[in-house]
Amino acid sequence: MRVYIANFGRENYEWPVCRDRGTVATMNQVEAQALWETGDREAYIVTRMRGKTAAGLPPTRAVAARWYNLMTIVSGTSNDLWLHKEGDRLWWTISKNAPPSFERKIEPVGDKRDVILCHKPCEPWSYLSRTGQELFWRSLHPKAKDFLSTEATLQELSEDYASYALALIEGSDLSPWHSLPLWRTKNENAKTQHNPVTSYDGKRIAAYREAAERMGQTVLKTVKTANGQTVLRFLKDKQFLFNDQASLERHIIDLINRQEGLCALTDLPLDFDERGGDKAFYCSLDRIDSAGHYELDNLQIVCRFANFWKAASDDSEFRRLIKEVRSVRSPTNEAATIAP
Repeated sequence: MRVYIANFGRENYEWPVCRDRGTVATMNQVEAQALWETGDREAYIVTRMRGKTAAGLPPTRAVAARWYNLMTIVSGTSNDLWLHKEGDRLWWTISKNAPPSFERKIEPVGDKRDVILCHKPCEPWSYLSRTGQELFWRSLHPKAKDFLSTEATLQELSEDYASYALALIEGSDLSPWHSLPLWRTKNENAKTQHNPVTSYDGKRIAAYREAAERMGQTVLKTVKTANGQTVLRFLKDKQFLFNDQASLERHIIDLINRQEGLCALTDLPLDFDERGGDKAFYCSLDRIDSAGHYELDNLQIVCRFANFWKAASDDSEFRRLIKEVRSVRSPTNEAATIAP
């Protein structure tokens, strides 16, 4: 069983319909839907990159590819757990093995786009666990709040987090997770007001700025000592092609928004600096072409561990390897779960 965190349309406009009808949903602009139906992935990506994200920014290629995958995932989901946060409640449902319906609609928000909606039948949505306990957001463990909500349209949970979500819905014992050192630290930080600053709360912009400043300072230190000189080894020439650190930081914040808060390489949610947090998942600035410079079209935001693993390898080759790893876990649906 897969576990997904999802929103339904810009500003979540389709959620009340999904809740009332017992469905999960996604949508494509009419012309984009035609490309999806014919399987023209490249034309779809190129076309969508000319549009804008919900934040009003042009999407990255990875985000446009993720949009293509959304229709594949939602229309084909069966016996998967879906979660959605609304206010102080966490709702859940299980998708059915039934055909989706496709409907045309003018969106009630934003640019009021002409879209094709896909509604996939599910069990009735509920905010009660199987043991009858109300799933209040305020009652969740601080660590669980990090991954049980998303700014993006859809996010598939990793195996461990998915297991936690299933245990939460079943009303099972959660202590195996809550007793982990990182979870305990997270809880203690929350008690002492050192709450996690994530892209899903009211402190989002402050978190972006703090992370951008850290990454900007790291870049300046890197280029200062990597200008092609010979030391114990030859260091690559890495030039800083922004006007100043402030310009780079603004670009980093734009990238985080354009990537919808997700790692450009793994699609995992980007994490931000917090005391006692898991540093392997902090957001990190990566040069797409490792032989290139720090400039506008050569940067992406990734999880720190992914940046470390990628090192100086070719970006497309690294993405291929990530896709191979994920295909082992999901051989029948690999195309729908990883951006190119």
